[in-house]
Amino acid sequence: MRVKKQKRHRRAVRFYTSCFGFRQPFKVLCDGTFVHNLIVNRVAPADKALSNILGGSVKLFTTRCVLEELKRLGSAYSESLQAAHKLMIARCDHEDKKSAEACIAEIIGENNPEHFFVATQDFGLRKKFREVPGVPLIFGLRNALFLEPPSAFQHEFVKTSEEQRLHATELEYKMLKNRTKSTSTNEESGHSSDENKGPREMQPVKKDSARRRMDGKDRPQFKRKKAKAPNPLSCKKKKKDVNPKPSSDKESNAGNNATRSTSRKRKRSRKSKNLTEMDSK
Repeated sequence: MRVKKQKRHRRAVRFYTSCFGFRQPFKVLCDGTFVHNLIVNRVAPADKALSNILGGSVKLFTTRCVLEELKRLGSAYSESLQAAHKLMIARCDHEDKKSAEACIAEIIGENNPEHFFVATQDFGLRKKFREVPGVPLIFGLRNALFLEPPSAFQHEFVKTSEEQRLHATELEYKMLKNRTKSTSTNEESGHSSDENKGPREMQPVKKDSARRRMDGKDRPQFKRKKAKAPNPLSCKKKKKDVNPKPSSDKESNAGNNATRSTSRKRKRSRKSKNLTEMDSK
């Protein structure tokens, strides 16, 4: 049951936001009966309960006329009066204090320019505002709060306004009619001037002149191949080797060592020398 109620409230809020331009934070105008219902049923905090219904942030308003009416009701409504003083006050320029119903009706007007949600327990006031386009109504039932679905009048108002947007207004129709008249007169004057001039002699058109008259869009656009710059890597100078041909040096050193080893003479031992001397003796 709670899920169905949330869906119904969400659908109603979407209707007012898309068709009448309601935006967050939503402004709720409360009268004395609604504030008293919140106090009696201990619905607190009120702004949180209303934000749960509307699915967005909320600002609560009341009027000076509502506060004066709660004062006149006596001590039974003293707690409701204290709670109403905590709300923001909507502007109502009434020198002589009016009833809460008349004050709220004057603020709402014919099309609710301030985009107020009206919260009231007065059935007569709710019935009156059902015939005003773009006025969402909130009421309490025990400790639960409800948002009324849009009335049939409001649905019909939205439908007719959408149909009017599709059709041209009287002013637009007159402007269109004048424009068509002016274009038709210009065309007639152009035809008459051509007839007075007579037939023109046909002159051969050169191909070169025809080509010159062609617009830029009509001309065939060919992409010319531009001369490309040389490869930057091929333009680099070759680096000189610090140790040129190290392998060749190694080979030459190896060859020198080999020649040196072959050129070395064999040393004879002293023993062989002494033996030869002894033999000679």
